[in-house]
Amino acid sequence: MMTMKEFWKTKTLAELNDREWEALCDGCGKCCLAKLEDEETGEIYWTSVGCRLFDGGTCRCSDYQNRLKRVPDCVRLTPDNVGTIPWLPSTCGYRLVAEGKELPWWHPLVSGDPNTVHEAGISMRGRVKASEDELAEAEDYFAFILDEEP
Repeated sequence: MMTMKEFWKTKTLAELNDREWEALCDGCGKCCLAKLEDEETGEIYWTSVGCRLFDGGTCRCSDYQNRLKRVPDCVRLTPDNVGTIPWLPSTCGYRLVAEGKELPWWHPLVSGDPNTVHEAGISMRGRVKASEDELAEAEDYFAFILDEEP
C-alpha cells in the first residue's frame, strides 16, 4: 500500500517542494565526482576525483548552500535539466523518478535509513582518491579514470 510518504510516486519532479526535492538525493556523492567527456564521441569517463567541496566521509557537500558561488562549474539539478544531463548516475533518484522507475531498496526514502546507500556499496564513501584541489594540471585527471560508472 502506498503511503503519503511516497511522494515521489504521486508527484512529478516539478511538483516537489524543496524538502521533497532534497530528500530525493540518495547521498551517494557520484554527482560530485569529476567527469571527463570525449568531445568527439560525447562519451563520459568517470574519475575518482572529488569536487573541492566534497566530503568523502559523509558523501555530502561541505558548503551546500554556497556551492554554486564557490564552484563555478557545479551543476544545480532542476526538474527541467535532470533529463538532459548525460552524466547523472544510473542509480540517481532524480534520474530514476524522471524516467518513471522505482527507487531501489537502499534509497533512504525507501529504507528509512540514510546509511543504506553506503551499506549497499552504492556511495562514494571511502572511494574518492583525490580532490580537485590536489591536481595541478587537467591531464592529472586521466590517472584517476575509472573503468566504469561507480
